[in-house]
Amino acid sequence: MKFDYEAKYFNPEHVLECGQIFRFIPYKNGYKVFSADKACYVYAEGKKTCVECEDGDYFYEFFDLARDYSQIVNRAKVHNIPLLTASCEQCCGLRLLNQNKEEMIYSFIVSQNNNIPRIKGIISRICEGLGEKREFMGETYYAFPSSPALASAGSEFFRNAGCGYRDIYLAETSARITEEGIGRLYELNTAELKKELLTYKGIGAKVADCISLFGFGKRDSFPVDTWIEKIYREDFGGTLTDRAKINEYFTDLFKEDAGYVQQYLFYGKRLQL
Repeated sequence: MKFDYEAKYFNPEHVLECGQIFRFIPYKNGYKVFSADKACYVYAEGKKTCVECEDGDYFYEFFDLARDYSQIVNRAKVHNIPLLTASCEQCCGLRLLNQNKEEMIYSFIVSQNNNIPRIKGIISRICEGLGEKREFMGETYYAFPSSPALASAGSEFFRNAGCGYRDIYLAETSARITEEGIGRLYELNTAELKKELLTYKGIGAKVADCISLFGFGKRDSFPVDTWIEKIYREDFGGTLTDRAKINEYFTDLFKEDAGYVQQYLFYGKRLQL
């Protein structure tokens, strides 16, 4: 099936290149995007952004298309922060994705102290090694593996996939999730969820905030990495050095919009707006 949306507030490049997702590839006039065991083709066509897929309901929710981002952009611009305003104006096609929760847990464990091309390569190898083989638009892709499939692989598989020291984190966390599931995490508030995520092997504060924001839809989460520290110093005149305090500063300032603002700031800074 195919559906479309106003391109101003749904730009595939802005959505996919801002660091919140790792499973996508350039394809024809846009991108193929993979989530869990599903795939879609997303591309710009005039004043519309089009999505072609087999499961329209899944990708309508995935791209958060029920939400009016013009209101979010307007609220962000009220703060009169030059970088934020510039990013909201030039990158207003950025949307936060609603991604598969377990996939986000493992993906952001892989992401720690890593760069995006390498993260994408590692996750691709994990999917090819353990994921179910699928087909979309006449081409093969691999689903993201289930927790039992990951747990059965052992740390050596992850090491051979290029995970480095993260191998044991993936092995132990997948074993725990296979045994316990993650259903109890669904109804937790943001603070409770972060506290619980920190009990998993290989999940620190920044990774927990990323999982909360991109997997569990906690839009008041604000991941703090080296880019955000740079933004805090250069664009907010901040003097704090403790990441937990920087996180608190931003979440207090932007409240329920913190996650959206984090992405506008992060992406805008990387684009040197």
